Amino acid sequence: MKLEWKKQEQEIYGVKTKPCVIDIPVWKYILLTGNGNPNDEVFSVKVAALFSVAYKIKAAYQAHAKKSSEITDYAVYPLEGIWSTASDKEYLVKEELQYRIMIRQPDFITGEMFHHAQEVAKSKKDNPYLTDISFESICDGRCIQVLHKGAYDDEPASFERMDNYCMEHGYRRIGKEHREIYLNHANRTKEANLKTILRYKVTETGKSNIPL
Repeated sequence: MKLEWKKQEQEIYGVKTKPCVIDIPVWKYILLTGNGNPNDEVFSVKVAALFSVAYKIKAAYQAHAKKSSEITDYAVYPLEGIWSTASDKEYLVKEELQYRIMIRQPDFITGEMFHHAQEVAKSKKDNPYLTDISFESICDGRCIQVLHKGAYDDEPASFERMDNYCMEHGYRRIGKEHREIYLNHANRTKEANLKTILRYKVTETGKSNIPL
């Protein structure tokens, strides 16, 4: 059987444009950290490094998976990013952004498998960021998420819908960072057709502003 996140994890990735609250468990990721404008070339080089290792992990798993295994293949998960800024400015300065970009890994992928794939990638690719990739477990916990359609620069309108939903249903945002999951490739997709899952952590306040 092939594990395909688009088909088998609809609750996570089949998000609609109406906000919803969801509990995200602990998942494994390969990731890189950085700061600065995501439109800069260095960001693209880091993304390339992540996908290089992700596909090496997949290839190694396919080669060694037993025919009797429940899962013999899987689709590589999409790129994700956790974004924040230390600035208190009301407007966004992309050069001040801090990020952790990552690709989720299936539960059956181990640290040993990652390190092997990383070494293989380093022997075949001339990318300075391959060495900096780490393998970590992250738990987002309770979050609100929504599907944003269109240009990344138009995301504030979707965040406003999320903020309004929280206010109306008794939730409060935790922290300043947020997660973005990129469901299609920015360089191969028209801006109007881009699909991005936006997500941030929340806690329940028990107080709703919906009029009785």
